[in-house]
Amino acid sequence: MTAPNSPSRRSLVGLSTISVRPLACVVLAILVASSMCTVRADDRTPPPWEFTDPKNDPFNPLRYIANNTLSAIAISLVLVVAIVQALMLSLQGGRCMLAMVIGEFMWSIGFGTRFGLHTNPDSQSIYIAYYLFIVLSPCAFIASEYMLLGRLARYLKSHRHLLIPPQRITYVFVASDISTFIIQAVGAMISISKNQKTSKVGEHIFLAGLILQLFSFVLFVILALRFLYRIKTMDPHVWIVDAAKPWHRDWRTLGTVLIVSSVGIFVRCVYRVVELAQGYRGYLATTEGYFYALDSLPLFIAVAVYTPFWPGRMIPGIDQLAKADKETTEKTERSSDATV
Repeated sequence: MTAPNSPSRRSLVGLSTISVRPLACVVLAILVASSMCTVRADDRTPPPWEFTDPKNDPFNPLRYIANNTLSAIAISLVLVVAIVQALMLSLQGGRCMLAMVIGEFMWSIGFGTRFGLHTNPDSQSIYIAYYLFIVLSPCAFIASEYMLLGRLARYLKSHRHLLIPPQRITYVFVASDISTFIIQAVGAMISISKNQKTSKVGEHIFLAGLILQLFSFVLFVILALRFLYRIKTMDPHVWIVDAAKPWHRDWRTLGTVLIVSSVGIFVRCVYRVVELAQGYRGYLATTEGYFYALDSLPLFIAVAVYTPFWPGRMIPGIDQLAKADKETTEKTERSSDATV
C-alpha cells in the first residue's frame, strides 16, 4: 500500500495539478477567442451582396458562408479528443505526443474562428487567424508522429532497421517540420497583402512550404513502412515480442495506428497542395464540403485514432526510453575512447 505522502503519490498529484491548470486556461482561451470572433451582424452595415451572393463577393476570402452547425460539430469533436488525450498524457505518460495535444487545442481555435466568419464573412482579420490556426496546427501532429517512431524503435531495440538512428530521427524530421512550418507561415503572411503581385508571391512561398512538408512526410512514411517490414521479415522474434499481450496492448497495433494516422495526414497534405496550386479562388478552396471531407476528417482520424491506443499505455516506460538510449550511447562513446 502506498503511503499518503509517499513520493509516487506526491508526484502523481503534482503532475495532475500541473496538467489540469494549463488545460483549463487553454479551454478558456478557446472560448474567449470564439466569442471575440462572433460579431453581431447588426453592429455594422454589410454590403448588399455579402450574404446573398458570397460566391461572387470580392471581399469574402472563403467565397461561401461558413456553416455554424459543421463548425460546432468540428470544434466539439476536436476538443473532446484533445481533453481526453491531455488527461491520458498526464496519467499514463507519452511526452512524445505532447505536440499533438497542443496542436489539437490550437486546431480547435481555428474552427472557433469560423463562427466569426459566418457572421462577418468579409473580415480579413478573422480569416487570417482562421487560416493560420487551421493550416499550421497540423505541423504539431506531424512532429508527434516523428517522435513516436523513434520511441518505438528504442522500445524494440531495433535501431538497425531505421536508416536514421532513433536518437537522431526526431531531430532530423522535426527540424524539417519546423522549417516547412516557418516557410508556410511566412508565405501565409505575405499572401494576405492587398497588392496582388505580392500576394501571389506569398501563395508561391506557401505552396513551396506545403510541397516540402509533403516530401518530408512521404520520406518518413517510407522509413516507417521499411522499419516495420524489416522487423517482420528479419527479426520475427521481435515482431512477436508482445504476442502474449492483448491485441490492444501489442506494439504491432500501435505500429498499425501510426501508419493509419500517417495516411490521414498524407491525404490532408495532398489536398492542401492541390488546393493552393489552384489558388485561393480555386474550386477546392471555395467549396466547404472539400474542406471538411479532405482536410478536417482525415486529420481528425489521424489524431483520434491514438485515443484508444495511447502510446503511454502501450509502450512501458516510454518517457524513459530516450534517456536510457542517451545513456547507452554515452557509455559506448566512453568505452570507445578508453579503448583508443
